[in-house]
Amino acid sequence: MSEPLRLPAEQGYAAELAALAKDDGPRPAGWRLTPKAVVTYLLGGKAADGTVIGAKYVGERKLIETAVATLATDRALLLIGSPGTAKSWVSEHLAAAVAGDSTLVIQGTAGTDENQIRYGWNYAQLLAHGPSREALTPTPLLRAMEAGKLCRIEELTRMGSEVQDTLITVLSEKTLPIPELNTAAYAARGFNVIATANDRDKGVNEMSSALKRRFNVVVLPPPDDLDQEIAIVVKRVGESAASLELPAPKNVAEEVARVVGIFRELRNGRSADGKTTLKTPSGSLSTAEAIGVVVGGLAQAAYFNDGKLDAESLGANLIGAIVKDPLQDKIVLSEYLETVLRKRPADSAYYKALSRLA
Repeated sequence: MSEPLRLPAEQGYAAELAALAKDDGPRPAGWRLTPKAVVTYLLGGKAADGTVIGAKYVGERKLIETAVATLATDRALLLIGSPGTAKSWVSEHLAAAVAGDSTLVIQGTAGTDENQIRYGWNYAQLLAHGPSREALTPTPLLRAMEAGKLCRIEELTRMGSEVQDTLITVLSEKTLPIPELNTAAYAARGFNVIATANDRDKGVNEMSSALKRRFNVVVLPPPDDLDQEIAIVVKRVGESAASLELPAPKNVAEEVARVVGIFRELRNGRSADGKTTLKTPSGSLSTAEAIGVVVGGLAQAAYFNDGKLDAESLGANLIGAIVKDPLQDKIVLSEYLETVLRKRPADSAYYKALSRLA
């Protein structure tokens, strides 16, 4: 059997989690690590035995401390931010550190219904024996409740408002009624919910006031600092390249800086020197998309460009990230090329590659 492309966080970082578990400080019921150890796991540092812990998230410490403190209470946690601000990444690592299991996930979409939140039925069992616990098919939420673990709900606001409100009783009463069996499932100690929501994409549904009150909201902002964003992209690109067995040329950091610089200028609607105002594209041009562009460029460089990571191997990936709307975004890109990149000798290779491909 071939190796999995990507392991859950609790398996991929098992050694770090095991080292942090040796911390004998106080911890909430059902937690694998102490709250301080969870913060160290997310932000990096050293375990009690000296093991070096790599940073999983680069950002404000207080945000992660607030998120961890929330999970130690009976309130659910809602991570909000624009696309690519590491909401899902933080959610996964929080679940791995707190509960040792990040796989209890519900993916919110426009087609998600109540049965995918509450429970379903094995219809063969249901027809043969009628409603029974054996015929009930537990969802990740129900399994998390009974096991005292964390349930992750991705893109909560993608679901319809009436489906979202299915969570109100679970979050307020810590019970899940099962009227067909005239009973209810009760949450074990350690259970909680981490939800993520996008505040920019189209197709989202407003949360009801009743549901909002059940969550403590932590907003994950995009990186303000250029060097910080470059560091995030370099780190994640390195991890992805290792996982995909792609060679990483020596100039990765240099090309990452160019890609991130282009993204930030288009995202902010002005050139880095502040002298030129620019139109912004329809896409978010997030940090996550910058990571995708560079990883795609590494693959193209490895297989088609003799291992050279340059404007030629990154160009098509950049176009794909910037031009989401064939009409509007092509105009935005063309203006950027002529008013900004063309005037920079250091970026002449990118100007030529993108002009040819656009």
